[in-house]
Parts: sequence; structure tokens; C-alpha cells
Amino acid sequence: MMELTDRFYRRFARSLSQHTLLYTEMITTGALIHGDRQRFLRYDPSEHPLAIQLGGSNPKDLALCARMCEDAGFDEINLNVGCPSDRVQNNMIGACLMAHPQLVAECLAAMQAEVDIPVTVKHRIGIDEQEGYEVLHHFVEQVRQSGCKTFIVHARKAILQGLSPKENREIPPLRYEYVYQLKQSFPELEIILNGGIKTLDECQTHLQQVDGVMLGREAYYNPRLLMEVDPVLFAQPSPFQCPKQAVQAYLPFLQECLQEGVPLGHITRHLLSIFQGLPGGRLYRRHLSEQAHRPGAGLHTLVDAMEHVRLPQQPTETK
Repeated sequence: MMELTDRFYRRFARSLSQHTLLYTEMITTGALIHGDRQRFLRYDPSEHPLAIQLGGSNPKDLALCARMCEDAGFDEINLNVGCPSDRVQNNMIGACLMAHPQLVAECLAAMQAEVDIPVTVKHRIGIDEQEGYEVLHHFVEQVRQSGCKTFIVHARKAILQGLSPKENREIPPLRYEYVYQLKQSFPELEIILNGGIKTLDECQTHLQQVDGVMLGREAYYNPRLLMEVDPVLFAQPSPFQCPKQAVQAYLPFLQECLQEGVPLGHITRHLLSIFQGLPGGRLYRRHLSEQAHRPGAGLHTLVDAMEHVRLPQQPTETK
């Protein structure tokens, strides 16, 4: 999710779940080859397991960037063939590549030849007038010839002309049954489902049919959901008993970032929803929204914002 899953968000997300595989925002090959490479490849060691997502369509450029990513220590490299943004379409990146499965296969083959870590692909079930299970099956059949074993499928088609990226996440209907059928057709592949998933109950239902699930914006805008992932999906204890503990544990990292000169608001924008729906949650959000960008804003700004939040009292045991 571009401009959302940066290193500041990922560091917080990792504190909420120790076992979830985290993904970077999509990074184009041009940004890595010609831009601020350190900015895009930097991460905190605690973020592992961590996958980096690339956008591009030139096999040689993608192979070069894949080498950079493996050298930087990422655990997986994912090729984005699902983003419907006009900005990336103009550069032959994202969902428009679904019309060119052979090129996608060439890109994935070039990346895999360059690195030893897993190379995966994320895509839609179709684009524009190309829809139906047969279209999806044909795409995967062609792309798997590259040797790629993991397909992350957003269970909506993308309409590349006439819909915004936001509308493309909401208007085209979800076709989970296509992704289920894909797993039946290709049992040897790892099929991971994405799109419209909002609860862990839904995750468990999907996991009866596919190998994995990916949550995007729900995990970002409802971060407390991540606090339940470890006990529900991994049978491991949650790192924190309440969201205040999670934010307090994040403070030392936040202070390090401030000392590096990172503006407070650039970091705390990822924390705005952590108390959503709780008593004082709106006052917390308002305080941060109004104060974090002002001169002199610092660690105390977040601490003061948390003073507005009143967590429900936990029942005490009686003997």
C-alpha cells in the first residue's frame, strides 16, 4: 500500500503481531535504480519476516532490483501485478500486466535467476473485459512456467479505465470462489487470498480453502485486529494485553526517529486508529491530528494524547 506501509508503520505492526509476514509499500524499479535507495530499502531488524514489493515490467531492471533486495536482507520479493493506478499503468506497471502473462513470466524468471529467496506475484482475477475463471486460470497457467510457486490473488478484477484505485477496491464484485477453484486446479501452488477481508473469523473460513490470507487496509485502519492474529491464527500469545501497552512500547523507537530528524506527524499518522471505538479515542485522534505537526511537537505530544483514552477495566479474579 503505497505511502502507508512504510518502515514506521511496519515497526508498529510488528509489535502487534510477532508472526505475521509484513510487506513494504510497492517500490518501482526506477525508484530503486535512480532514486534514494537507502530510503526504500531501510527497515528495522525486528520487522522480519519481511517481504518487499516491486513494481516494474523490464526483466533486467527487476533482476537488478531483486539482487539489491536480497543483499539488503529481505525475506521475500513480491512482484505487483495488481495495482490499478493510472500513475503506474503509464509505466507498464501493476494490473495492466495481466494482459501480458508471458512478460510477467519472463520478469519472474529473471528475478528468480538472480536471487535465492522466494519470489512471489500478486495479481487480480482479471482486468477490464477479461474476466471469468478461464481468464484467471490461463494467466496462472502461463505465469507458473516461470517457476513461481506463490500467487497472491486479490479476488476482484481491476477496471483500468473509468474507476479510481479506491473504486477498484470496492466496486468490482469479490469472487472468492475463483480463488478457491484456483487452489483446486493448481494444488502444487501456494495460493493466498486477498481482498475485502475484515475479520479473523473470515480469515479462518478462507484458510479452509486456500493456503494463506493477506489483509491490507483493514490491518492498517484497524490495527488492534493485529493484536489478535498471533493467538487466533498462530496459537501464540499476543505481545500485549491492551493497545496502550503497544503504543508505550513503541515510544523508544519513535524517540530514535525524532532524534534522526523525522517529523513527529510523519510517524504518528500510523497510530491514529489504534484507539478507534474506545472511550477517549476521538479526543486522542484529534489531539494528535492538531498537535503533531506544530513546532515543538515531540514524544510528549503522543503521551499527552494517550491521556484522553480510558480503557475498559479488566475483571479481577475472585477466590
